[in-house]
Amino acid sequence: MKKDFYLTRYALIIKRLESSPATYRQLEGYLLNSFEFQDAGIKSYSIRTLQRDIREISDLFNLSIHNKKKGDNRYYIESRPIMEVDEYNQKLLESFQVSNALNLHPDFSNFIFFESRKPTGVEHFYDLFFAIRNKRMVSFEHYNYKNKLMTSRTVHPLALKESKGRWYLIAIDTKDKALKSFGLDRINYLDVSKNKFREKYNYNFREHFKNAFGVMNLTEQKPQKIVLKCSRHQGEYIKSFPLHQSQKETKETPDEIYFEFFLHPTYDFMQEILSYGKEVSVLEPKHLVDSIRTHLQESLNSYLEN
Repeated sequence: MKKDFYLTRYALIIKRLESSPATYRQLEGYLLNSFEFQDAGIKSYSIRTLQRDIREISDLFNLSIHNKKKGDNRYYIESRPIMEVDEYNQKLLESFQVSNALNLHPDFSNFIFFESRKPTGVEHFYDLFFAIRNKRMVSFEHYNYKNKLMTSRTVHPLALKESKGRWYLIAIDTKDKALKSFGLDRINYLDVSKNKFREKYNYNFREHFKNAFGVMNLTEQKPQKIVLKCSRHQGEYIKSFPLHQSQKETKETPDEIYFEFFLHPTYDFMQEILSYGKEVSVLEPKHLVDSIRTHLQESLNSYLEN
């Protein structure tokens, strides 16, 4: 059994057991008949390997796989994580599937094409992850695009958040004790201190991110209901690839689809809506409608001035 093939096995086992319980023989047949196993030239899959895979799947993806130990001894997934954890693990699993597909096929560049834009700042990812886990203070230089200034920061790192292909550090700035976000692509001269910070912060980031769109809402603003009206064409795309986990379809006509969300109406969300042009319009709340109207008017004025 190839040592670098384990993540592909995990993905296939989860996929099979999510559809229905299965015996060892059924799992073995499913795996050996899969295109992944055939392409890798794997001819056997032992019960011992299955038992080890089940333990590691539990540790890595927070999935509990059990055997009934009666009758046909079928394996099954006992429970699934809550929505937020499930989304995280699903994305992790998808990344592993892609990674393994590329490792298995050296000629992948002839068939698979990525976005030409490359993320920056990811070289800091592991150092920051280490600092967060070990409560180490971090210092760096941070560039602000708006005022075009480079400033020195010392922070207490608390979390890392992805948004639209960029990664952000969520941290407490020691200068003013405020919670802030810092784009990893704008961080230079990162230094992870040997000194630990002793403060205990009670932020529930999982709950906070649940109602956030983009990086996060750093104010005390409460999430609220947002209603969108979409053209049938754009609405079908939004149905298949939701903008946010709170998305609910509330009404449908031959020409339009209506959606409701519960989130912070942040600038990032407004920018997302504006990117759809006339295909999507906000019906409520009123202050978001007014903000978008003002933004569109200012954009039109900038063209008229030219």
